[in-house]
Amino acid sequence: MAETPLKPVLQKPPGYRDPNFPAANSGFRPPPRKPVLPPSFHPRKRRSRFCRVCCCSLCIFLSVLILLVLIGAMIFYFWFDPKLPRFHVQSIRMTRFNVTKKPDGTYLDAATTMRLEVKNPNLKMTYYYGDTAFDVSFGEGGDETATGTTAVPGFTMGKQSTTSLKVETKASNMLVADDVGNRLRNGHRSKRLPVNVEARTKVGLGLAGLKIGKVAVTVKCDGITMRHLDGGDMPKCVINMLKW
Repeated sequence: MAETPLKPVLQKPPGYRDPNFPAANSGFRPPPRKPVLPPSFHPRKRRSRFCRVCCCSLCIFLSVLILLVLIGAMIFYFWFDPKLPRFHVQSIRMTRFNVTKKPDGTYLDAATTMRLEVKNPNLKMTYYYGDTAFDVSFGEGGDETATGTTAVPGFTMGKQSTTSLKVETKASNMLVADDVGNRLRNGHRSKRLPVNVEARTKVGLGLAGLKIGKVAVTVKCDGITMRHLDGGDMPKCVINMLKW
């Protein structure tokens, strides 16, 4: 019996790719590997822990410090019971007041003597005052006319004591506007001329024999008239601490 002839093997055409096998260069790439850093590049955990410990310690220290300051302030307040000094205007006397109209303008001549009463109401504190500068002016509402400046030497006020200060100022042949001169003359005649006093000084404290540094103080006594004083009033002045 004759053998069946074998089929010839077909030759694969050039460029043929078997679909059952992926191509060697099909574009697939394995994920990149992370570079291995040397030990010197690794983050140091000890330093971050040290920073956290330092921050926590600093916060705790500041909190304790603030708490101690508050406790000390409360003890100081309840033990010494500090009170600000009190300033009152006792009297104002104008020894000279002339408003003269001349061909070249209106001129003011004024001499003022004032008495200010200063009280220290504290039982355990002493006040030390430096040299005090006083400015005196007439008028109000931002239309004041300065009439002189003087200074009073420094002084000391003991516990629960009262001091009277004499303030003298004068303005000689000072040129003013015509309407200002008329307003000053009319106010002086009716005893309604507002007188303003501003004192600038420095005040220190004495506690149990110790002196505490001085701070800047401004005292203002505004809008005082002769009618107020003739009625027996002693206008109170306003004290501004740390403000000039």
